Amino acid sequence: MGRLDGKVAVITGGARGMGASHVRRFVKEGAKVVITDLNEEGGMALANELGENALFVKQDVTKAADWEHVVKEAEEAFGPVNVLVNNAGISMNKNIFDITEEEYRKIVEINQVSVFLGIKHILPSMQKTGNGSIVNISSLNGLVGGAIGYTDTKFAVRGLTKAAALQVAGLGIRVNSVHPGVIETPMVTQGDAVGVIKEFAKHIPLKRVAKPEEVTDLVTYLASDESGYSTGSEFIVDGGLSAM
Repeated sequence: MGRLDGKVAVITGGARGMGASHVRRFVKEGAKVVITDLNEEGGMALANELGENALFVKQDVTKAADWEHVVKEAEEAFGPVNVLVNNAGISMNKNIFDITEEEYRKIVEINQVSVFLGIKHILPSMQKTGNGSIVNISSLNGLVGGAIGYTDTKFAVRGLTKAAALQVAGLGIRVNSVHPGVIETPMVTQGDAVGVIKEFAKHIPLKRVAKPEEVTDLVTYLASDESGYSTGSEFIVDGGLSAM
């Protein structure tokens, strides 16, 4: 038996990187997964690779209408949703002197507002099942300071997680946040970033960056019934950085 047998999951930003890692593990563990992303080519390729238990739906996570469409497609294909992984997000490394209002509003919409919309629109579907698990991907920078825009939105995801968890606990729905540190994705393993990350890894207590699958291990646990008494909490996977 798989750890996610009988689960219907929606994973945003699922076409590549950590999102794709989550999608692959969920299907392997028995879930039926709706992959959402703006990257239509990548999302379709992943769904085709995984077969009948995966469905790709193109989505702009900042649009309420797109969320309504995703839930409709999920229910028609697989039934009511009982797992949501709010994984979609962008990074930005600018200081407050340089970031524009337009850039700031964009990162707030993608990193923060999308999480609110996801929770709001998935809840009616979860109520049909009598249970559910929502996993919001925040960041180490949702716990400690960093770049303007990115840090504030990731702190907001942490706060939204706690507020939502308290409001839906009586419905049998759990809400938790995951806070990854530096993860080995294409963004940090190509070009000029390689040397920077290699040097930075020396300062991580475990002396390395994480594999995407190590975050997926935690996300899978939170999606499964194994974490049935955990809600409103932050789960950290950062190699010890936040302990320093």
